[in-house]
Amino acid sequence: MTSADTDASAAAPRSTHGSLPIKALAAIGAGIALVAGLLGGAVVYWAAGDDATSSCAAASVADDVLPSVVTLLVSSGSAGGNGSGEVIRSGGYILTNDHVISPAGPSGTIDVLFSGGQTRRATVVGRAPRVDLAVVRADLPEGVPTIELGQSGRLRVGQPVVALGSPLGLSGTVTSGIVSALGRDVPIPAEGGLTAVLPGAIQTDAAINPGNSGGALVDCAGRLVGVNTAIATVPTGSGEPGGGSVGIGFAIPADEATVVANQLIDHGAFSPPYVGVAAVPISPVLADRFGVPHGLYVQAVSPGGPAQQAGLRPSDVITSVNGREMTGSDSFFLATLTGRPGDRIPVEYARAGASERTTLTLGSNPP
Repeated sequence: MTSADTDASAAAPRSTHGSLPIKALAAIGAGIALVAGLLGGAVVYWAAGDDATSSCAAASVADDVLPSVVTLLVSSGSAGGNGSGEVIRSGGYILTNDHVISPAGPSGTIDVLFSGGQTRRATVVGRAPRVDLAVVRADLPEGVPTIELGQSGRLRVGQPVVALGSPLGLSGTVTSGIVSALGRDVPIPAEGGLTAVLPGAIQTDAAINPGNSGGALVDCAGRLVGVNTAIATVPTGSGEPGGGSVGIGFAIPADEATVVANQLIDHGAFSPPYVGVAAVPISPVLADRFGVPHGLYVQAVSPGGPAQQAGLRPSDVITSVNGREMTGSDSFFLATLTGRPGDRIPVEYARAGASERTTLTLGSNPP
């Protein structure tokens, strides 16, 4: 286990949907450098089908998708590790998790190992630590294709999936399973002691392990539907998180990941839509007082901002945004994450004991 693994485990938050701790899939590092050096890094895939059949043709999926999946070899001083990624756009743009590349820091290196054995030096295009995504760029060897993009919003529970990656440094590993659940908001440790959120994550029982981070989750047609990111672990006797797959893994849906990736590629940074509201979760006591099961208490709205233009005022309690219940501090952010300026979204709120509805038009973040 690397120092990154240890740090992530110690800070591991609990899943809001169960008692298992969630641990970011840290890269394979110096603690098992011999294994990483001998076996290299690789990629983990999931192949998810378009219909709820029992399994995908994993061999066919692997043949189609492996050339688009890469291993990222990260080094900074005496420390190092590896994770996975996939080529998502011509020009050598590779999508991965932020926690895979963050150990490189400002002075480290990131090398890309392709399925054909070639290596290339990569540069960071942009990072989005809050949602644990990043894009790097490298010169592509001849013939390396981009991965085909799918629609994660069309996934169904029970649909078969296939995962490709580099668990424990074992390059080109392929595992399969099903979509176990959808819409999990999974908190994970982030850089600097902060917490990132996997919005509406895909839960799968396909085996994924440390080293799989950033790898592709694809459907039975080989289309990207998710980015492998985290696993749940069973606590040891001492209460520390255990290691390895227990059949509960999480992937960032491709619909969200590609929105973030496109902003990183086009602008070098990710900026969620502007709403112009400051709100905090209400306590159960206040929820009873307002006659709502949950909600976000509006502390302030920006003058002339989207929230004010939609009619929201301080002391309102927002209960639903874009169909998502407002149950936590990140709820509003997650509900608008993949929106674009100009999108109109429904908002439900309580005011003076009455239930109200409005439509909010998302704006661009002010400079």
